[in-house]
Amino acid sequence: MKNPDEILRYFPNSLYENLSNIFKQNPIIWDRLQEIRIRVGRPIILKLRDQDILLEYTVSQSEILQMLERLCENSIYAYKNQICEGFITVKGGHRVGIAGSCVIENGKIINVKYISSLNFRIAREIINCSTNILREVIDKENETIFNTIIVAPPGKGKTTILRDLIRNLSNGIDEKGFSGKTIGLVDERGEIAATYKGVAQNDVGIRTDIIGNVSKTKGIEMLIRSMAPDIIACDEIGSKEDILAIERAMISGVKGIFTMHGR
Repeated sequence: MKNPDEILRYFPNSLYENLSNIFKQNPIIWDRLQEIRIRVGRPIILKLRDQDILLEYTVSQSEILQMLERLCENSIYAYKNQICEGFITVKGGHRVGIAGSCVIENGKIINVKYISSLNFRIAREIINCSTNILREVIDKENETIFNTIIVAPPGKGKTTILRDLIRNLSNGIDEKGFSGKTIGLVDERGEIAATYKGVAQNDVGIRTDIIGNVSKTKGIEMLIRSMAPDIIACDEIGSKEDILAIERAMISGVKGIFTMHGR
């Protein structure tokens, strides 16, 4: 289980103390926490699996800016590209969504100013959560896997299951007679392996090569060309470009594991 300080260290002191006390007094809140939603002039909302908790704490614009500066390690310019994508991924694989007034130039977002909302999405590593579906994924007859897509609505654990599948398939599973496979992971937003300064913070297995901060399309092409994976994996596919890149990978004989939104 991640430590609350991984998230709380980005908060102003008064809010840090407020939330820290809540998690210490009610550990079950932290255990079930999925998101911390922060909006200027509005109460903070702790989104749990089964309920929302509203806090009697109203966040100011200056506090939002202070949090953003901490998220960007006091160099907002260095994180400009991530900000323009609408999120920042921090150590531990947690993703912070950003909303505000977009600056458009030539049809592209070049900046987001007057930021009014932050959404801290809590990443959780749950070892062996994929055990029950391994029999649906492993192709014993051919000593490989079936091409697999995990489909679910947002917030239902797709990324968590994908991460553990990658770990299992990369390490190998002795009790199933499954040898570990070389896996190429496109971690576009840093939520799966949570690589920090080149080191994966989450366990994605001993035979996994990770490429991050790149589109799924480009990442798949680079991994196929340079790392010769048995399996490619990435999160939240959906665009035509994603599908074309996956088709090219399949033609080369590589298997794939992906997630996508749906019901």
